[in-house]
Amino acid sequence: MHIVVCIKQVPDSAQIRVHPVTNTIMRQGVPSIINPYDLFALEEALKLRDQFDATITVLTMGPPMAEDTIRKALTLGADRAVLLTDRCFAGSDTLATSFALATAIDKIGATWGTPQIVFTGKQTIDGDTAQVGPGIAKRLKFNQLTYIASIDALDPSSGVIRVQRRAEGGLQVLESRLPVLITMLEGTNELRRGSVENALRAARAEVIRWGAAEAGVEDPGKCGLRGSPTVVKHVFAPKPRTEKAQMIEVGGRTREALAEAIVAEIFSRQPAIETDLLRLTNIS
Repeated sequence: MHIVVCIKQVPDSAQIRVHPVTNTIMRQGVPSIINPYDLFALEEALKLRDQFDATITVLTMGPPMAEDTIRKALTLGADRAVLLTDRCFAGSDTLATSFALATAIDKIGATWGTPQIVFTGKQTIDGDTAQVGPGIAKRLKFNQLTYIASIDALDPSSGVIRVQRRAEGGLQVLESRLPVLITMLEGTNELRRGSVENALRAARAEVIRWGAAEAGVEDPGKCGLRGSPTVVKHVFAPKPRTEKAQMIEVGGRTREALAEAIVAEIFSRQPAIETDLLRLTNIS
């Protein structure tokens, strides 16, 4: 079984700067880390590798310095690393990014065998859109399983996987046929420590570098800024809230009376909420 894990090198969110003209994130001089959500995806892939003797290819798109990130994935136990790097990828939005990554995954499949599972984190901390994973699935025509909390069962012979998906109403148990793309939630597993053997292997390993042509991109106009219809009009930091928390004295009130007092206070501050609730109640 072949598994592909998409990871991303992201700037440390505590030190992010935004270019004042292009409104894109400035990465020069900012410490970079592996997107934390992608680490849960990688660990889940490693767990399946341990169970089913799979092969894991880690894929990332970024500048040449992203090689450090992908070597970290090799240290943790991934078998192969592909770095998608080319000037024409610079400034890609989620549409252009999903196009480039899906094209590279097609090339990976043609080179080392079609992947049955593609893992990503639920989102990245620099964009927070959660759009790239589903975008890759759409382009590859893979079933997509998003916001996954756990993988309950996998049968490679029958090509069926069963997962738990976190939803607003609780957990959904879903069953799907392979191939699938899975976006993993945070806190779903505990990342293992890299072994000394893997660390030495990662230091010696060749990180495969593909430009747009090597990855099979036939139309560079679909990549980078030229292939990105998203326009960022303005980027700003939210203003700190000046309102102070309001204390409600419990006194000898029952839980019901306290709940009514809290709801009444919310409605007094946000009357639109009460109006919407009343409207929905009348509809139902």
